[in-house]
Amino acid sequence: MLRKKNGLLKGRMVKNITREELKRKIDDKEDFVLADARESVEYRKEHIKGAIRLPMMIVAKRVNKLGLDKDKNKEIVVYCRAVDCDASTVASKKLEELGFTNIFHYAQGIEDWKKARYEIEKGNQ
Repeated sequence: MLRKKNGLLKGRMVKNITREELKRKIDDKEDFVLADARESVEYRKEHIKGAIRLPMMIVAKRVNKLGLDKDKNKEIVVYCRAVDCDASTVASKKLEELGFTNIFHYAQGIEDWKKARYEIEKGNQ
């Protein structure tokens, strides 16, 4: 069961990650999945570079389509717009329910990422 307090999640499989920790993972080219839990129109407008689209309403369908279900221990970092956005909370909960064991929640989201002037991109997936 996940609980949210001040944007941070508390659950069995979900851990929180900071902007700097996420940036370090990207810079170090670590093997993980970066998942944007917002709707398609928001994702196309902008997303963190390298993120896949994993909208909260169709997590199970996208997980299967992308082949993520083959490795439930794969590290997945989920984010949405900001602390007050629940899309990443819902997506993280669904990933946990699907049996994923290595989920990270970037609660501050893309708004925080942009404040640091880190790289974003536009486009569809």
